[in-house]
Amino acid sequence: MSKNSVRAIELTAINASTFNSTYLPINPNGLDKACSIIKIDNDTDREILISYDGTTDHDYARAGDILWLPFQANSDPNGNVSKMAEGTVVYVVGIAGGSGIVYLSGYYQPMQ
Repeated sequence: MSKNSVRAIELTAINASTFNSTYLPINPNGLDKACSIIKIDNDTDREILISYDGTTDHDYARAGDILWLPFQANSDPNGNVSKMAEGTVVYVVGIAGGSGIVYLSGYYQPMQ
């Protein structure tokens, strides 16, 4: 049974100076826990595309954007649990020559 609280996973990041127009993992080891909320903070001077499988374009973020993914708010049917799976690797792609950092944070409900 899960606790009535939320905890954060460890923050991971990737520097825009490593962008090379191919998908690169923000969190190479995957999510530590199944997360009900994911936040991607594009604190770079580049537009980015985001993928959850390393090949398919899933999301987009302008330079300076913050992308919130509140999975639990979108569970179906209502009252069920929606989370991004533990182990999911999140990838970003941007044009080379950028500066700044893309951050990935997430929140999960610990088990008792």
